[in-house]
Amino acid sequence: MTDERRHAPATARNRDPILAVLREALPGRGLVLEIASGTGEHAVHFARALPDITWQPSDPDADARASIASWREAEGSFNLRAPLELDAAAETWPVERVDAIVCINMIHISPWESTLGLMAGAGRTLPCGAPLILYGPFRREGYPLEPSNAEFDLSLKARDPRWGLRQLEDVSGVARGEGLAFERFVEMPANNLCVIYRRS
Repeated sequence: MTDERRHAPATARNRDPILAVLREALPGRGLVLEIASGTGEHAVHFARALPDITWQPSDPDADARASIASWREAEGSFNLRAPLELDAAAETWPVERVDAIVCINMIHISPWESTLGLMAGAGRTLPCGAPLILYGPFRREGYPLEPSNAEFDLSLKARDPRWGLRQLEDVSGVARGEGLAFERFVEMPANNLCVIYRRS
């Protein structure tokens, strides 16, 4: 197999803080669907650290899925599945039921339709009480945007005007409409948040 592994420098910095949240928020066992898995580095790390969980990576991009598959081949754990082709914005997903969903750094690097689709898909596939866990930078009412995040937001919009940091309250409103109740957020390094919703 050709080595098509990609590397995202931020992964090494944020994977352990995210893992600490996952240990608290995820069920002790079951099937976790990761949306927009990107390079696959998070998937490998989390699957290895959480051996009682089956980790299902996914991504709409063929090159990303090739990277995930290469990471899985080179370093993957027995509980890491082959990546699925999955577009969060699609009306149907290639899975019917999962025990949790994790989505890292997608909402701000995709059109708003992807967030709408993510919430709708989570509402369809999660059972009552199951978590949807988001990670990334957000805007929040009553809080000025940090200078680094403001600069990041401008750079994202320069790449694609449909991208940019989302208002957490707007995201939570969409989640609520799909039967996902906001539980809490955890402040993370580099002005990011982990946001946890539960299927009600």
